[in-house]
Amino acid sequence: MRIGLYPGTFDPVTLGHLDIIQRASKLVDRLVIGVAINRDKGPLFPLEDRVRMVEEACAGLEGTNCEFVVHPFENLLIDCAHDVGATVIVRGLRAVADFEYEFQMVGMNRALDASVETVFLMADARRQAIASKLVKEIARLGGDVSKFVSPAVKDALYERLGRNGLSQSAPAAQA
Repeated sequence: MRIGLYPGTFDPVTLGHLDIIQRASKLVDRLVIGVAINRDKGPLFPLEDRVRMVEEACAGLEGTNCEFVVHPFENLLIDCAHDVGATVIVRGLRAVADFEYEFQMVGMNRALDASVETVFLMADARRQAIASKLVKEIARLGGDVSKFVSPAVKDALYERLGRNGLSQSAPAAQA
């Protein structure tokens, strides 16, 4: 059985992430979506919510015989790969800046364990601009994020930030 690991913070999971998950599912028999705890990033959503959103998103994927497993982790990526039996790490690339960072990560992971390969999937052209950080900013400022996330994630974002997308602690606009 070929097992792949697609790691990320998924704060929140976007349509760009789902595109990579769907395409990676054609390459492996089991795809483990590793949800990084990553306290340094100060995620908007707690780990449990991010795991639930990824599970719900993967349940809606069609046309694949791949088994999806959502696995939270806080250790080294290569150790997580060992923990779940993955021999392939899947990474999505949007732009050259992503490649430069990922290139360094591949080098370090290969130094730790050369038997685990990394596979890069280019983001679909329609999804290249999507970044969780930007989606959160759009939602925080009251914009429409429906082009970037599933309806369930959109609702979770607006609920977390306030009904109209603005933070509940933000002062109300004056007329």
